[in-house]
Amino acid sequence: MEQQAKAPADIKKVADFLRGNVKPRSGALNGKRVDYFKGKSAAKSLLTPAYAKKKGVPKVENEEGAHALLRQVHQFAFFIRVQRGGPSGTSAKSPKTLQVVPQQLWGADEYYAWFYEGSQWTNYLGGVALVVVMLAGVCFPLWPPVMRQGVWYLSVGALGLLGLLFVIAILRLIFYIITVLVASPGIWVFPNLFADVGFIESFIPFWEWDLPKKKKGKKGTKKGVKEDAKTSALATPPQSDASRPSTPGRVQIEEVEDTDS
Repeated sequence: MEQQAKAPADIKKVADFLRGNVKPRSGALNGKRVDYFKGKSAAKSLLTPAYAKKKGVPKVENEEGAHALLRQVHQFAFFIRVQRGGPSGTSAKSPKTLQVVPQQLWGADEYYAWFYEGSQWTNYLGGVALVVVMLAGVCFPLWPPVMRQGVWYLSVGALGLLGLLFVIAILRLIFYIITVLVASPGIWVFPNLFADVGFIESFIPFWEWDLPKKKKGKKGTKKGVKEDAKTSALATPPQSDASRPSTPGRVQIEEVEDTDS
């Protein structure tokens, strides 16, 4: 786009950083799949140590500075403001329907769809690498014996690691079932083994109790307020008739002894 081409070099670097570091969501805009994000997510990414280490970009010290920088990036149409609707398909997991908002303003609670694919150098390098791998596979019979033997060792090692992963998964499941019967609620060995984390983080911690995660919601908050009110009501001692304040409009009648008799 023409506006993106007119962007300064530092603003373009900010857009490249956001495109690669802000976790995208999948939506449907005019029948096409697009990536979109929330303003808060982009602001948080500019306050991370990864952005602070990046060279050639404007420095951001606080949240207000992050929003000011995002307004500048937004002016060059790297992303546009959209309104999110319901699922585009029959399934609840279908991508959300997006519509372009006429008023293109920046807001932390607003949603923005990407109209920028980021730096294309990685795509070019990936395409070249794919072609090289395909040619190398076709020419495998022409490889020297030493290279073919090395590839064989690598393939055996990869299969061995894959088999070891299956063995660990089976053993941890058996151990979990045993601990559920012996020491409820059970123990998971390598609880983050299949979590969406890095390779090293998958094996940290070594074990963990299978405790249900607590969910904090509005209902729980209201319930806690009601319980606190009940507790305070029970703790307050009842007031006597003498100390009880009189109600407006209520007439108090006192009995007077009959002195004539």
